Amino acid sequence: MLVPVRCFTCGKLIGDKYLEYTNRIKAGEEPAKVSDSLNIKRYCCRRMFVSTVETIYQVIPYYEALRRRMSEIQSETE
Repeated sequence: MLVPVRCFTCGKLIGDKYLEYTNRIKAGEEPAKVSDSLNIKRYCCRRMFVSTVETIYQVIPYYEALRRRMSEIQSETE
């Protein structure tokens, strides 16, 4: 997944903290406390973590459907 390296608004380096953030959230910690402990205090930087979506899982079904359709078309033309 592509994580922004820097905050779009203030330019603070945040990409190196994302992996630890997601691991701690999955472990059950509160996002606000995790952000505070990782020294992510600005709301613009917090927004970068909260709004990041793993888009690859949304794209894969379309790619698979396209691949199936292309193979169907190819088999019809042969």
